[in-house]
Amino acid sequence: MALDRVTALLNREFRINHKKVYRIMRANNLLLPKYTGRVIKPHEGTIITLMSNMRWCSDGFEISCMNRERVRIAFAMDCSDREIMSFVATNKGITSEMIKDLMVGAIEYRFGIVDQVPHTIEWLSDNGSCYTAYETLRFARMMGLEPCTTPYQSPESNGMAESFVKTFKRDYVSLYALPSAVAVMEMLPSWFEDYNENHPHKGLKMRSPREHRRLLNKLERCPV
Repeated sequence: MALDRVTALLNREFRINHKKVYRIMRANNLLLPKYTGRVIKPHEGTIITLMSNMRWCSDGFEISCMNRERVRIAFAMDCSDREIMSFVATNKGITSEMIKDLMVGAIEYRFGIVDQVPHTIEWLSDNGSCYTAYETLRFARMMGLEPCTTPYQSPESNGMAESFVKTFKRDYVSLYALPSAVAVMEMLPSWFEDYNENHPHKGLKMRSPREHRRLLNKLERCPV
C-alpha cells in the first residue's frame, strides 16, 4: 500500500502537461510547419540578381492611422533594379486574390498584357498564407512565375523587401499626417512614384531605380 502511495505521488509530481510543452515550443519557434502537401522552392540566400526580370520579391507591411485604422500594403519589387512594379492596399487583410492582382500588375508593367512572362521569373516572398495559398501558387506558375519562399526563421530572410519597408516608412510614411485609411491610400501612388523616380540607392551607385533602368536601356541600345 505504501509503495502504491509513493508511486502515485511521484506520477503526480512529474506528470508532463503537454499543452504547456506545446506553448513553450511555439514561443521559441521549435514547432515544425504544418504539412500542406504543396511543394514550394526554398530561397537559398542570394537575393540580388545581376539583370532585371530574373527575380522579383514581394512583402507586406502595415501603416497605422491617427483614427486607429490600419492600411495593409503588399508590393512587388525587382531584385536587380529595385523598382516597385506594382502594389495593392486595403484596410482589411491581404488576400490570395490581391496577391494575384499584384502579380498581374507587375507582369503588365514590365511586359504589357501577356498570357505568360517570356521566361521564368522567381517570385520571392515569405511564408504568409496569402503567398502560399494553393490558388496563389497555381496562378503564379500559370503566369510563368516560380514561387520561392524564405526559410522559417532565416537570418537573411527576404532582406531586400524588408529593407525597402524600413526605407519607405522612414522617408515617406513618417513625414506625413495619417488621419485615415482613405487619406493614406490616396497618398500611396505618389510615394511609390517618388521612390521609383528619385530615391537613390547605394547598390545602384546612388541612382534611383528608374535612373538605373534608363541607363541600362541606353547601354543596351549603344553597346561598346
